[in-house]
Amino acid sequence: MLNLDFKQRQAVDKLSKIKVGALFMDAGTGKTLPAYNLVETLPKCDYCLYLAPYRTIHNDLTEENVVKEIQKYGGFSMAHDFVGIESLSNSDRTYLKLIKKISTAWKPFIVLDESLKIKNSEAKRTQRILHLARLCEYKILLNGTPLSKNLLDLWSQMEFLSPKILNMSETQFKNTFCEYTTMIKKGGGQVQKREWINKYHNIEYLYSLIEPYIFESKLTLSVGRSDIKVDYHLSSDEHSAYKEVKEYFLSKEKMMKWNNQIWIAMVQKLQQTYMVAEEKFDALSKIIKDNPNDKILVACKFIASQQAVAEKFGDKVKVLSYGKHTFGLNLQSYSIMVLWEKHWNFSDFDQIVKRVFRRGQKKECRFFDFTANTGLDNMMSENLAKKGRLLDYFKSKSIEQLEKKL
Repeated sequence: MLNLDFKQRQAVDKLSKIKVGALFMDAGTGKTLPAYNLVETLPKCDYCLYLAPYRTIHNDLTEENVVKEIQKYGGFSMAHDFVGIESLSNSDRTYLKLIKKISTAWKPFIVLDESLKIKNSEAKRTQRILHLARLCEYKILLNGTPLSKNLLDLWSQMEFLSPKILNMSETQFKNTFCEYTTMIKKGGGQVQKREWINKYHNIEYLYSLIEPYIFESKLTLSVGRSDIKVDYHLSSDEHSAYKEVKEYFLSKEKMMKWNNQIWIAMVQKLQQTYMVAEEKFDALSKIIKDNPNDKILVACKFIASQQAVAEKFGDKVKVLSYGKHTFGLNLQSYSIMVLWEKHWNFSDFDQIVKRVFRRGQKKECRFFDFTANTGLDNMMSENLAKKGRLLDYFKSKSIEQLEKKL
């Protein structure tokens, strides 16, 4: 075996005894090395398909990427392809080419990196990845989000490994393990359906089904971590814009049309009213001044804020996108990150933080959490502290409750 740490060796020892398995290891714990080891030690494996988010394969921030990481370990000794997960929905040619390669291989192996990318079972890329998986006997998936935070997403991931693990349809899975509320609204000739999870049940039974096929590991580091809240205030114009957006979305007429997309749109529109608030630039200037010898990352949610920060500070900072840079990147050469905007989903927030606070980090990490004096930012802070999804929280509240909170 290569130089595996204790947890990585445990993972290989367990999953090498079976043909399919999942590494549910915290972001930053080093999932790639045990996955590589499992592929390389499979006798007579003649083809490996490594599926990962495009940015994991093609990193535009540093020279590090999963291809170079695998090469650092010695590289795959068999024929192999690194393919961006997004390519499978965009390119029929790529998809058909992979079907042919897998079908003609004697003992192919599929690695699915960041398997949350297939949580939507109806998505085209998910359907195609599941079809490729059915052509392969040996499969492993890598997931950096804690198992307990995404139970609903487990169905497609276990289906990727083998339909025999759960032996139930997605609807059966949902009805067996989730208690949920469905609200149907009719109006304007349309029917709107809202649904949210109240709680999970039969968890012990679910775990008994999947436990033989998974390895879990939490991140433990010897270096320190400081989470620093940085408060800032909106100007009167920004407050007026925020109030106008809030009143627009919480109108009775709008509420009749609400669905998941409208909830997300409201959060985004509210955040956009203060995404480039003047006090945020002042706060970042102070952080740069106080840390002249450190490289600083700034995580932004919106393109406009990314551009504004890059234009204002140039090469004094490196700007990250929550959308592009959440998964797969190793940025342990940095130890300071500014969270320019809050994210409503804990798993995405946790993933981007783990780009820095990860295995191999040698310096204390500091995360500056910019927090506005708005109801939305307060709600998001509370939600992230509970490691939840703001979308589910919104769905459970009435218009009157949201008006007070926001």
